[in-house]
Amino acid sequence: MSYLDNIRTFVRVYELGSMSAAARDLRISPAVTSARISQLEGHLSVRLFQRTTRSLTATEQGRAFYGGACEILESVANAETQVINITENPKGALYVAAPLGVGRRLIAPHVPEFLALYPEITLRLRLTDRKVDMTTEGLDLAFFLGEPEDSNLRMRKIADVDRILCASPAYIARRGNPVSGAELINDNHECLNLRFPGASEFQWRLTTAQGPKKFRVRGRYESDDGDVLTDWALSGNGIAMKPVFEVSEHLKAGRLVPVAVQNPPVPIQMACLFTHRRRQDPKTRLFMDFMIERISAVVRGA
Repeated sequence: MSYLDNIRTFVRVYELGSMSAAARDLRISPAVTSARISQLEGHLSVRLFQRTTRSLTATEQGRAFYGGACEILESVANAETQVINITENPKGALYVAAPLGVGRRLIAPHVPEFLALYPEITLRLRLTDRKVDMTTEGLDLAFFLGEPEDSNLRMRKIADVDRILCASPAYIARRGNPVSGAELINDNHECLNLRFPGASEFQWRLTTAQGPKKFRVRGRYESDDGDVLTDWALSGNGIAMKPVFEVSEHLKAGRLVPVAVQNPPVPIQMACLFTHRRRQDPKTRLFMDFMIERISAVVRGA
């Protein structure tokens, strides 16, 4: 085991407060994690962590070593970046997550171009509308819509994405076309809802003359897959709130039409999350820069 690997492991154990969490993050076994910490402690002739069966706490020596260890890793990352900028030959696997609609429409179409530019990178793209845990799932980068919940992660904003309330002409012919948010919440309308884990109710945040306002909507249809909601809307089953880029073709073709136009949805933030920017892998930065340029162009034109 290299001394640098031992330092990297120490930093992740220190930041995550757990040997097992650091092992998952580094994609190594807990036994290897423990061995690296023991090797580092032996080299330094100090205890870096106080361990019990239930907790792990950095010692005074561990806290002092952390700052210098971060500087070492930052220097190495900067040196690697300079070399990669010269050789343009980044390597390795890149683990990326994205919501289904974002991944299918904005990311996946551009992956072949990116991999053609960097043939020694392997991409592992995971698409899901559920919230992901970057540390436990070993992700390098996660695209998302909304506001991040984990303040320990770094965020790079891409754009504010316009959304629209829409339904099929068949639904409107049968149930009427609501012109305001207030009309959405009466018993005459069926709202199609995106289910997130832990959600107890559905609220749509709409623009009003008094500013943004939350409307508690009802509906018998719900799913954790945004594309399922689009299909239900196209089939005349209800009203969906969708990012414009996801339904722009259906709107242009007349398969879906805007509703509640007096109170359009508040735009939603699109951004990407990544961990520990100072030691960020260069291939992660390359992928992020590449995709943000292409996503921004599509979202602006939606």
